[in-house]
Amino acid sequence: MDRSDQTCGFSTMCEWESPDYEPTLPVSEKSNPLTRNIDRASADCIVRTLQACDAQMFQEQTEASHQKLLSDQVVKTLMEVAKRVEIILKDPQDSLVVLSGCGTSGRLAFLMATSFNRELRKLNRSLVYSYIIAGGDRALLSSQEAPEDDPRSGVLSLKKVCEGKKQVLFIGISCGLSAPFVAGQLDFCLQHPEVYTPVVVGFNPAHQAKDEPIPGCTFTFHSVVQRMQELSKSQVAFLINPTVGPEAISGSSRMKGGSATKILLDVVLSAAHAAACTNTPVTYEGILQHMRAYDKTLDITYAKTEGMTALVEAAGRSLRCGSRVCYLGWGSLAVLGLIDASECDPTFGADYEDVRGFMSGGYRNLSNNEGPLTSLGPQFCISHEDFLRSVLPYLSDQDTILLIFTRSDDVTEVAKLARRVREKTSNLHAVYHHTDGDTAAAEQGDISNLCLSTLNVTWPTPASRSFLLMQWELSTKLLLNAVSTGAHILKGKVYRNHMIDVQVTNSKLYRRATRLLQKLSAHPESKCEEALLRAIYRVDKLTQDITSSDMTAHTLTARKRTKVVPLALVVLLTGCALSEAESHLEQQPIVREAVEAWLS
Repeated sequence: MDRSDQTCGFSTMCEWESPDYEPTLPVSEKSNPLTRNIDRASADCIVRTLQACDAQMFQEQTEASHQKLLSDQVVKTLMEVAKRVEIILKDPQDSLVVLSGCGTSGRLAFLMATSFNRELRKLNRSLVYSYIIAGGDRALLSSQEAPEDDPRSGVLSLKKVCEGKKQVLFIGISCGLSAPFVAGQLDFCLQHPEVYTPVVVGFNPAHQAKDEPIPGCTFTFHSVVQRMQELSKSQVAFLINPTVGPEAISGSSRMKGGSATKILLDVVLSAAHAAACTNTPVTYEGILQHMRAYDKTLDITYAKTEGMTALVEAAGRSLRCGSRVCYLGWGSLAVLGLIDASECDPTFGADYEDVRGFMSGGYRNLSNNEGPLTSLGPQFCISHEDFLRSVLPYLSDQDTILLIFTRSDDVTEVAKLARRVREKTSNLHAVYHHTDGDTAAAEQGDISNLCLSTLNVTWPTPASRSFLLMQWELSTKLLLNAVSTGAHILKGKVYRNHMIDVQVTNSKLYRRATRLLQKLSAHPESKCEEALLRAIYRVDKLTQDITSSDMTAHTLTARKRTKVVPLALVVLLTGCALSEAESHLEQQPIVREAVEAWLS
């Protein structure tokens, strides 16, 4: 079937809020009614559909709906947390603000902590921010899903970071209110209120926090949230959990969940900095105004739909023919390129070479805790020099290269790299952020002439240079999420609006895979889990050893496999043997078309 624009009818904007809509799922795991057929959409329609989904972040709260990003209680809680950060900024002795999370949440914790420490360094102030990511720094650049399930590891890493501190504001980020790693840290904070003030950031209502037992623990994420809700009445713990609507690709919290995380933390930390450094008090109106400014960021970004569509089409062509997409970035926008690239493996079952990010200055500018990670393998080689040495010699016109820079970067350096790339491929594109009235340098004109397309994003002159950078960062995140998601949709890595090739590497993803198979096949849970295990172990009949193993053993085995969920789905829908399903998917990798061809 030809790709159509059928997903572009947006009349179902609030359907997901009905209590009858996928009632057994938390908001963060529901499918978005806007994207039911996004797997068959054109590139232009994909971009416009993602725009509509992102707009859901700023929907107003109605009487019957869950609290939203701009809801009164959310704004008030952000005020109180900002005041706690302000106290630490004014008296940093033996104090710390810790941001922690898994996967995308941990990567954004890293971005926030390093960015705001950089601002403090410019002012010759004490650095007060630290980050924790499940799996350590290697998880900044690659999928490390298993550590999410380990609450003890979370506690140990928190103790290590906070050793000797007497006052710690801990901000634990878990988009689905589900990660055991973060739950363990929050529980530890609640046990030591003399030192720790816990804050949890997530995007489900409190009653939808994960209530499954955590092996070896007496608490669940749900019970931790319940305790924090009670303590929030006396402001010794804080819960920031607006709903932002289901993700465009179900459960892909790297998208709206990640964007909303960045918005909330940007607002809190920048308000605290203004209060501590310029005596601008933290106010309700100030917080609300800052939040609304991010709504404008979405408008400015998606005003470039035509340019975004061109990038999605180019990236999609590259992935479909087995070639690559590379982001070459500068400054914090390069970090967002690294983050976006790292998320493609767990989300779409991609190879690390499919989408890669590279950063000017490499680890010297990344400022991660553990320093250079290049000894871990080629996917941890992230500098422009690494790109020139290991990627550039093998480029062809089938590869898509995207330059990401701003008026504040060394445009001469950008132009020099652009010329090097252009010698190998004509498939060069650019995203360039600048402000109204900027006089474009001659080099910028040269760069545009070298590129097939240049997406110039023009911003109003801001009151604050630091806020402008935050807008550029969010805009770049939205752009890159659209490019990588759209490209993988065009490659056939999405079925309806589900991550059909998701890696089944921890308990959350194992359960998500089972639920997905249930939904798409209409078979009972037991039969779906059986098909999933057959695909994981590559057998047509499960042995006693397999069925008696626990989920950890299953996810360890699944890490070595590809196309686990697509295989299980084809087996469920067609009743064929596993070997037949494998053969069929090799011939037709787009799962929806493979199933339809088999059944027709």
